[in-house]
Formats: sequence, structure tokens, C-alpha cells
Amino acid sequence: MRDPYKILGVKRDAAADEIKAAWRNMAKAAHPDHNQDDPTATARFAEIGRAYETLRDPRKRSLFDNAVRMAEAKKQEQTIMQQRQAAREAAARAKAAQANAERVMEELARAAQKTAAEGSRQQAGAGEGAEEMVERIFGAQARTAAGGQARAQNAQNQQTQYQQTQSQQAQAQQTQGQQTQGQTQAEAGKRTDGDAADTEEEAGEASNNAAANLPLPLSILTSLVRRFTGAKDTGLEKAPDEVTTATVTIDDVLKSGWITASLPEGREIGFALPAGTTDGHEIRLKGQGFKLPGMQRGDAVVNIRIAPDPRFTVDGFDLHAVLPLSIENAVLGTEARIDGPAGPLDITVPAWSGSDKTIRISGQGLPRDDGSRGDLVVELRIILWEKPDDKITDLMRSMREGLFL
Repeated sequence: MRDPYKILGVKRDAAADEIKAAWRNMAKAAHPDHNQDDPTATARFAEIGRAYETLRDPRKRSLFDNAVRMAEAKKQEQTIMQQRQAAREAAARAKAAQANAERVMEELARAAQKTAAEGSRQQAGAGEGAEEMVERIFGAQARTAAGGQARAQNAQNQQTQYQQTQSQQAQAQQTQGQQTQGQTQAEAGKRTDGDAADTEEEAGEASNNAAANLPLPLSILTSLVRRFTGAKDTGLEKAPDEVTTATVTIDDVLKSGWITASLPEGREIGFALPAGTTDGHEIRLKGQGFKLPGMQRGDAVVNIRIAPDPRFTVDGFDLHAVLPLSIENAVLGTEARIDGPAGPLDITVPAWSGSDKTIRISGQGLPRDDGSRGDLVVELRIILWEKPDDKITDLMRSMREGLFL
């Protein structure tokens, strides 16, 4: 059997009289006598009857609601397990990325030590070694860029050789190599202790410090390393989001109240409900989700559900209220008072108002994100007196049988 609430077109918190009214309207419209040309009318009429029998009986309705809640809980549990599996896989990828970054830094340290030992005589050779390292790590495209900048540096060196002696150049290069070696090894040591996010930040700092003192080809290499391992790299993978549900009241939405939600991992987060929140609204809290080594922190996604309220039902940004009317007030019209979101409201019921009549009061609904508000929709319901009245009974009998006095 399909969802009886969907069959009758009512919400899960619908009252018994609302369910009964929906059943009557749908049964009347789908009755086989009124749809003789429709071969499916009988089946639809029977389905509407079964749905009403389920929802009119409190025990059957409770059994159906419990079964739906259990199915939803099982589905949510499966979603949480999938998120945890994704988190484990992401952690494994982050660990592999960290190991690769450490290998790159070891290559940098060895290249810096080799450059310092060879001195000025091996400056061109050091540049070629750096280019080979670039090709091995980053491919032919990075090697081409490094070679082009190395040739530019060599041309500049030829101009400055007239102003420097060979001994001064060798001494300067020796000093630069020692400083680079110490800085690079210190940064490589730091990398083994932190988590993946700290590791990427330290790699960027090490690359910046080394680039200030190394010959140009090796500086290109460190810039490329910083590009591929820097914490601010736009290609850094993002950790999975954490998804949860928060149940709020209509008053919370009206006042943009502060809400606390529990995440699947057990942590709680707080946030203020923004304007434009309604039932089913999704709020994304940046950087409040899973935190995994070597990855950008995920987001927390909160699905907002508005709890049932005895005064109103929610339809988008509109609030719906029910106003009971006696037969005489429905025929003659009356003045009535209802509960509004901000307090009592006086309304005028026009004469000859049936149960299909609604009165819309603008600006009394939920706040939208553009500063406006939805409406309060008052639904009229004609009800009988608590005890039978002989005069009313005789009048109705006369109207039905055509015995007008």
C-alpha cells in the first residue's frame, strides 16, 4: 500500500477532522458513479478508502508512523556509515599525500647540499640537476619552464661577472648553500610531527625560505613544490560533509533563534536561524564538518524540520490556521478572533462562507530572506452544535425535502 498521507494529500501531523474532510472530498471526486468512463476509478476509490481506514484508526496510524520512522532511521544510519567510509578513504589519501610531500622535501635537501659542495664551478651543473629533478617529479612542462629561467639567469651572471671576483662568488655560494641546507633540513624535520594541514603549511614556508638563497633553477623547483603541496592550493581535496537534522519550533523561526544541532560524530554546533528558513530548508555551515589530515575541512549541512504546532501548520512561508464556524455564523457572517504569530487578531467572516473559504492575512507568516513575510491563511470549518437542535433539524429536513413554509 502506498503512503496513506500522500494518497489523501494531508501532512503527517494532520488532525482527525482534516483527514476526514480530505477523504470526503477525494472520495466524492473519485467515486465510480461520477467517473464511469474511467476504468481506474474503482481502484482509486478503493485505495482512498483503505488510506482513510488506516489513518482514522489511532492504532493503525501509529503502527504505520512507527514503521516509517524505523525506515527513515535505517536510511540515515546507512548514510552515516557511507560518510564514515568516505572519511576513512580520504584519510588514506591524505596520508599518501603527506608521504609524497616528505619525499619531495628530502629531494630538496639533497639537492641543496650538493649545490653547496660543488660551489661556483658546478653552478651550471646544479641547475641541470635541478631541472632533472623537476622533470622526474613534475614532468616535462615544469622542466621546460625551469630551463628557460636558468638560461635567463646565466645571461645575467655573465654581466655581473665583470664586477665580482671568482673568490667572492664562490664564498657567497658556499654561504647560501649552508643556509639553505640548515633551513631545509629543519623544515623537513618539522614535517614529520604535525598533522597533514600543518605539514602542508610548513612545506610552503620551507619552500619560500629556500627560494631566497638558492640558485635560480633550484628556486624554481621549490616554487613548484610549494605550488603542489601548499596549504592554500586550490586543488586541495575537501573532506566529506557532515549531514544532520535539527527540529525547531515556529517561534524559533519567527525570532531567528539560536539553535544547537548534534552531528553524527557526537559533536554539537550552534548557529542562528537565518531569514528565509522554512520546513525542509538546508543550512550549510562552512568548515564545520569532518576534519581530516591533509584535506580542507568539510562543511556541516543541517536540514531544518519545523515541529508540529497546535496553532498553525506550515506551507512554505505561509502559516495556516483553522477557524471553526457554526452554521448560522457561516450563513450570516460574523466577527471572530484568532491566535496570530504575534498575538490575537480580529477578522471578519463574510456572509455565506463555506468550508472551502479561506481568509488571507498578509505579512503574518514566516520571514523570507528578502525581508518580506509570508501570509497567515485562515481556513474556515463549519461545525455542528454539541447537542442536536430541533429547530435546526426541522429546517434542514424542510430544505432537503422541499417543504418550505
